[in-house]
Amino acid sequence: MTRTRTMTVLMLSLTLACTGLSGCKRHHETAGEKLDKFGNKVQDTFDPPKGPAEKAGRSIDRATGN
Repeated sequence: MTRTRTMTVLMLSLTLACTGLSGCKRHHETAGEKLDKFGNKVQDTFDPPKGPAEKAGRSIDRATGN
């Protein structure tokens, strides 16, 4: 009986967590964000990363918005 109750609580909590995550909507991209992405592509074309460390650094910088 305890195992059934535990499984029920676990399933209900997972359902609640997944429902909360599925309700998130991505915001529409602004013109500035599009321009930033275009600038990043141009930078990668004319000045490509020189090795895995620089590539990872650029990815982190872009993900954090720095």
